Amino acid sequence: MSLSKRITEDIATARHRDPAARSGVEVLLTYSGVHAVWGYRLAHRLHARGARLPARAVSQLTRFLTGVEIHPGATIGRRFFIDHGMGVVIGETTVIGDDVMLYHGVTLGGTSSNRGKRHPTIEDHVVVGAGSSILGPVTIGAHSGVGAGAVVLTDAPADSLLTGVPVKPRSRTPHTPYFYI
Repeated sequence: MSLSKRITEDIATARHRDPAARSGVEVLLTYSGVHAVWGYRLAHRLHARGARLPARAVSQLTRFLTGVEIHPGATIGRRFFIDHGMGVVIGETTVIGDDVMLYHGVTLGGTSSNRGKRHPTIEDHVVVGAGSSILGPVTIGAHSGVGAGAVVLTDAPADSLLTGVPVKPRSRTPHTPYFYI
């Protein structure tokens, strides 16, 4: 996908996900979560080419400018949106699928200093509420919602609603309030 098409898709995603977005120009100029994703993409491209120090420098500059820290080694799918951005941390071995949305203050972190997979995998169509922490090499199944302030330490199957500290996964039913995905 070309750079211009990717930028257009990111702006359309922000406008779709955030009812406060009034125009594409507004998103382009003022949405720190979108800017953080763009900075991540540049850093990730450098990281993948073996330019690790420049990748980390771009990542840290992006963090300084947006308040969002995304390790250049993370893998992020399409139409990823961070609403209100500030305080989001995404670790090096995190894998995020398509159509995922994070709110402010989310941590996708590790629980060990071992090399290898130590951060979460977030499958497609997942919404993660403000202030949530998903820690360790756990998997959050597709079409799940993580409630605000939840602490996730274990895997969750697809179509789960995760709430509490630590979470107690529940099956999402048609009558369960759910995040807009």
